[in-house]
Amino acid sequence: QVQLVESGGGLVQTGDSLRLSCAASGRSFSSYAMGWFRQAPGKEREFVAAIRWSGVYANSVKGRFTISRDNAKNTVYLQMNSLNPEDTAVYYCAADLVFSTMSDQYTYWGQGTQVTVSS
Repeated sequence: QVQLVESGGGLVQTGDSLRLSCAASGRSFSSYAMGWFRQAPGKEREFVAAIRWSGVYANSVKGRFTISRDNAKNTVYLQMNSLNPEDTAVYYCAADLVFSTMSDQYTYWGQGTQVTVSS
């Protein structure tokens, strides 16, 4: 069993940066693939980034977002730079033993953190 708690969301302006954190409880954190997904109002949940040993990114965030993990702290991060209003969404952290970019492949989910980017 893995419990995930996201933090770091907030209200920012276009061009600003935010760093999201996702703290995981449970054992063997380093064995899990970790993903970030987001869901904007009226839209389906979409893939943002995932990592086991190296990051994989959605085209919409490539070059602006960086996913990283600190296995000693059981934490995964999402550094978001050059934010724009299209990045506004609830951001979710997810974990699974199998690496994937598909949300339905992830077993464990956090509660989400709101990111709002004003123009």
